[in-house]
Amino acid sequence: MSAPSLELIGFSKRFGALAALDDVSVKIQAGAFHALLGENGAGKSTLVKCAMGYYAADQGEILLNGRQVTIDHPREAHTLGLGMVYQHFTLVPNMTVLENFVLSREHVPAVIDWAAERRRLQNFFSTTPFTVPLDTPVADLAAGQKQKGEILRQLYLERNLLILDEPTSVLTPDEADEVLSTLKKLTQEKRLTIVVITHKFREVNAFCDTVTVLRRGTLIGTKPTSELDNDMMAEMMVGRREARAVVERAERTPGKPVLQVEALSVADNVGQLAVEDLSLEIRAGEIVGVAGVSGNGQRELVETLAGQRHARSGAMKVHGERYTATRPEMIRHKVACLPEEPLRNACVADMSVAENMALRSFDQPPASPDGIRLRRAPMREVARRLIEAYRVKTPGPDAAIKGLSGGNVQRAVLARELSSEGDLLIVANPCFGLDFAAVAEIRARIVQARNRGAAVLLVSEDLDEILQLSDRIVVMFDGKLALQTPGASADVGAIGRAMAGH
Repeated sequence: MSAPSLELIGFSKRFGALAALDDVSVKIQAGAFHALLGENGAGKSTLVKCAMGYYAADQGEILLNGRQVTIDHPREAHTLGLGMVYQHFTLVPNMTVLENFVLSREHVPAVIDWAAERRRLQNFFSTTPFTVPLDTPVADLAAGQKQKGEILRQLYLERNLLILDEPTSVLTPDEADEVLSTLKKLTQEKRLTIVVITHKFREVNAFCDTVTVLRRGTLIGTKPTSELDNDMMAEMMVGRREARAVVERAERTPGKPVLQVEALSVADNVGQLAVEDLSLEIRAGEIVGVAGVSGNGQRELVETLAGQRHARSGAMKVHGERYTATRPEMIRHKVACLPEEPLRNACVADMSVAENMALRSFDQPPASPDGIRLRRAPMREVARRLIEAYRVKTPGPDAAIKGLSGGNVQRAVLARELSSEGDLLIVANPCFGLDFAAVAEIRARIVQARNRGAAVLLVSEDLDEILQLSDRIVVMFDGKLALQTPGASADVGAIGRAMAGH
């Protein structure tokens, strides 16, 4: 394979009244490692989906190696050597790696010679910098192996221009560096051209040679990475240097224990232990960050604390009292929760923003004077105040919450959960997939809660977020605590090794 150049000229795309792209042109050199940056809604995904044939652009031309091509369907993009690795895995979990690779080919024989296919793949893997086990079901692979499998499948299918959407979101730091440095080497050898959508400036600085920034559907500029620093990239993305909300961490000694988890064991959806004999304590005025690769029991732990899953054994206490995460207990102990995927796990999608903001207090004054009758006017008024205070971008309190962007759903749920100034805040991947400005604001809100004395449990797959926010860091691996360290003196290498089970 040889790396192609790609030029997108004058791309425009409208969805109704919304101009998702407005005359955007980007040139990607052959063998480039090219970063595509921008806030949520900036047009990044729309641009690459138009290039891949998922969307039909209203106008625009594509030049591949200087020659004009037409791409009306992803199959045509694949034929031309364009491939995409998505933020969420697309390999079929119950099939083996071998089966996934073979059945992904454009032409699959009616009768498959699996022995020959295995030899063919083994020969292919002998030419690649990393491999994955062929006969293992994808569901049994670690997250890093799955991501490597996604990339290797694109190379196996002879795609020589890869578009990567947040490719390291579920990887340990060592895995992320291994994958990206390997791809970087392939671009330097002119065997591959890479376009990466990311929000991680560290990865841009370390691996990307060129940066293109979009804002609100328009092109802000394309520059060599060597001519940019983080502040300049942030300003290009959001249009103002002061957009990044920064809250200073108050110097304080942690207070009394608020949450105590004692020998907790929790089963997953198929009855296997996802959390095993886990004990953890969080005190008032501290953030305890839980690091770990996805799938090591973090989701089940949060669901148990939020009342969405029953523990198999062990105990939980809040303020020294037995806690089973019922709604009355959460109200009495002032427990707030921002779970992963809040639109699915913490909202009713078809209900309004005001109704969702009232889910904690709909049966209490002023929304309900007696716990029976519901008064919508006070609900709307409370929602208006929270919308303004938390800068939730919505047409109004009566708009359906499912129509909001991901960052604004996060803000709406965070406004609801923090409006009562709870004593215990549980947050899971609060900034996953969000843009620079939204990330800064949500992290600032979490630190504010800690500063006023709340105990915060922060579960995140973003190690940079854990290191930035946490007073104390624990690592979960295979449902157990693999490491515990103060945040101020944390050793990134030790954390990464514990995340990988070493």
